Amino acid sequence: MKETVRPVWPLALAFALVLTLAAISLFIGVADLSVAALFGGDGDARATQLLLVSRIPRTLALLLSGVSIGVVALIMQMLFRNRFVEPGTTGTVEAASLGLLVTALLAPDMAIFSRMIVAALFALAASFLFLRLVSRIPSSGGLIVPLLGLMFGGVINAVTTFFAYRYDLLQSLALWMNGDFSSVLRGRYELLWIAGALAVLCYIAADRFTVAGLGEDFTRNLGLDYNHIVTLGLIVVALVTATSVVTAGAVPFLGLIVANIVRLLAGDNLRKALPWVALSGAGFLLACDIAARTIRFPYEIPVGTVAGVLGSGVFLYLLLSQRARLG
Repeated sequence: MKETVRPVWPLALAFALVLTLAAISLFIGVADLSVAALFGGDGDARATQLLLVSRIPRTLALLLSGVSIGVVALIMQMLFRNRFVEPGTTGTVEAASLGLLVTALLAPDMAIFSRMIVAALFALAASFLFLRLVSRIPSSGGLIVPLLGLMFGGVINAVTTFFAYRYDLLQSLALWMNGDFSSVLRGRYELLWIAGALAVLCYIAADRFTVAGLGEDFTRNLGLDYNHIVTLGLIVVALVTATSVVTAGAVPFLGLIVANIVRLLAGDNLRKALPWVALSGAGFLLACDIAARTIRFPYEIPVGTVAGVLGSGVFLYLLLSQRARLG
């Protein structure tokens, strides 16, 4: 039988679109930056420094965040077997923020890498606890899981807000909970390369995550260790979430939107869907950031606000459409 060859031009077109958005992102900002200033005869040193110190790090941070957040959201949906979960709807982001608050209170001089590890441990603990809660629900499908996740995250956020208010750290908490890339410079985004590497790891292990998404019994019948796969997935989710929150703050609903749209178009096979999720996540975050920088130019709106407005609308649509389908 002749094997069907999938055309690669749609993926190449999506890649070109992301590159175009990245190029636009490089030349948007309060300070003027043009191609003529960079590559003109005199070679403007100030323009080159602006590009290397601010614009390129910010654009790379957006690309790495968009790719990694989209990928781990899809991994989380497969492990929980629910289309409405992502780090922002399961308490993972709130737990990472609580970890950062603990480091700010107990060890304010701790290095940023160590703070990321502490935040990841809190996020990992919350993810495992939420997984245990979901496993105890008689019916874990449909709308119950995301509603439970939102309540679980609300409880963690209430505790975090109380202590942040008590110790005058509400401003720091607002930065962790609402993504903003305006302060990303060279030397302050490199942790996101870890998130990018973890996204590559997810692609390597995509087949195992796909099998785990079919259920524990099915996975064990194929001779795979279900618990090891789930643990690996949750560790990756926790590390990527902590890295993103430490660097630029949480971007709500990004993974939820990207993962659901791609799964509708490409199906549940992770190896086929992950490249689309990575490109869609990067493109969506770049587009939101460009909008955030141009709507009130020369002022900026936090990209988390733009993504939150768009994402909450899509999230409500998905919830309502699911409810209508279930009757």
